[in-house]
Amino acid sequence: MIKKLWPHARPYEAWIAAGIACSAGEAIFELLIPLVMSDIVNIGIPAADQSYILWHGLKMVLMALVSLALGAGAAVCSSVAGQGFGANLRRAEYEHIQEYAFSNIEKFSTASLVTRLTSDANNMQMSLMMSMRLLVRAPVMLVAALVLSIRISLRLSSVFLVALPLLAVVVATILIRTGPVFRSLQERTDALNLVVQENLAGIRVVKSFVRADYEQEKFTKRNRNLKETSEKAFGMVVINMPIMMLIVNATLIAVIWFGGGLVNRGELLTGDLMAYFTYIMQIMMSLMMVSMVFMMLTRSVACARRIVEVLEERPAMTDEAAKEDAVVRDGSIDFDHVYFKYHENSPEWVLRDVDLHIKSGQTVGILGGTGSAKTTLVSLIPRLYEAQEGTVRVGGRPVKDYTMVHLRDAVSMVLQKNTLFSGTIRENLLWGAPDATEEQLWAACRAACADEFLERMPDGLDTDLGQGGVNVSGGQKQRLCIARAILKQPKVLILDDSTSAVDTATDAKIRTAFANELKDTTKIIIAQRVTSVMEADQILVMDDGRLVAHGTHEELMKTCDIYRDVYQAQQEGVSIGG
Repeated sequence: MIKKLWPHARPYEAWIAAGIACSAGEAIFELLIPLVMSDIVNIGIPAADQSYILWHGLKMVLMALVSLALGAGAAVCSSVAGQGFGANLRRAEYEHIQEYAFSNIEKFSTASLVTRLTSDANNMQMSLMMSMRLLVRAPVMLVAALVLSIRISLRLSSVFLVALPLLAVVVATILIRTGPVFRSLQERTDALNLVVQENLAGIRVVKSFVRADYEQEKFTKRNRNLKETSEKAFGMVVINMPIMMLIVNATLIAVIWFGGGLVNRGELLTGDLMAYFTYIMQIMMSLMMVSMVFMMLTRSVACARRIVEVLEERPAMTDEAAKEDAVVRDGSIDFDHVYFKYHENSPEWVLRDVDLHIKSGQTVGILGGTGSAKTTLVSLIPRLYEAQEGTVRVGGRPVKDYTMVHLRDAVSMVLQKNTLFSGTIRENLLWGAPDATEEQLWAACRAACADEFLERMPDGLDTDLGQGGVNVSGGQKQRLCIARAILKQPKVLILDDSTSAVDTATDAKIRTAFANELKDTTKIIIAQRVTSVMEADQILVMDDGRLVAHGTHEELMKTCDIYRDVYQAQQEGVSIGG
């Protein structure tokens, strides 16, 4: 894990080195202060030498100031290195996630990826910051204080033969038990975040079905699980402190008992005993700091594993087979006996033996019942998913020949779930063409019939949409997404049931605009209404993952029972409604 994560800390190696040097220097100067104090007690006070006392007192002040400056330097260096390391980790995770196929994201879940990008990365940056301070300061103080205390009295230092093994056993026991619990803690955090994400994303559904109590119960259950796991994890960490304090105080009592006897017998000076007390406390505090750092690192190991899992996940689709000269020259589309399923181990194919040919510039409609794999079929065109068998071609070449960026630049897709981002309408439309002019923006809006409501808005294209476009209706959101797709001037335009929230008159206007303004663009329209596709050059009828029929409206009315039944049912519905 260190080998995988260290490159993200490498830009801050100088800060890390400076921080380590400052921490070590801070500890050394703190350790020198008791020696000077010992000289004052042993020499200056008995001799009543005021100048000696003042001079050594001044040295103590100077040492304390130097230690303070080094401590401040260590804090600054650790902060810069830690925050930079955390930022690099988050960026590396985010950039790698952008390369994921849908199947990769589904493997982790969105909530888990959010936790790994935020909470786990924050724990790692805190670990580096604390390690630079404590894992340097504590060992330096421990070793140096141990050497200096032995130098003062070898006999008195024998108390460490009992104290140090006890401390080591306590720390090792707690570390072994907390490791699995901290990993479980992060998983419970994922589960809680998933409930929150689903609830907030579907808040309108929750309220319309009056299921707030049910959602609260779900949240309470997972929140309670997280609380119990946290109590278990941090309870083990907290118990470390009283046990250590017990050992520290017992050691101090032993030093007072045996050290007092040595002073009475004249074998140890009073000032040396005072310095020894200081070193004992520094040794014990250093051990406590080391144990707390190891506790923190135990949690960090769990977080590091989760981050490495994200970074090492191999994207299901790559550009390895792409050809440098591959350019999408037209919008022709071919499916040559294509088979597809979402999971390799699944026994059933989602798409089966799809053989289809669409000429460039054609308008193609797709009809089929729920679960007939209409969306799956069109998702293979911009390579959102990869066919396991058969070949999908765009512009006469297999989609694998193109880089995903080039292919998806040539294919505009308006999904069933219309997504707008926080910001203005203009900023959302410019996703389609970042350099689009005002005239081009309005032309796209007119083609999508979005100008009708935009002209009524006081700020027009500069209207703020809020988070996810919450202040526009479903139909308005659909039309804005269509305008955004049109702005790309794609070779292929895919509308996945993207006019379901608009009335039939507006739907007809949009289709007319497509025919007039996107003549060279291949247009694929998934629809529930036959009237939305009946004028298409060809209509595909999907059923249970198979292409059961294709042709014009007139041809399908004669040859396809499924199509004829759907058409007649919808016509009867219109008549009854009328």
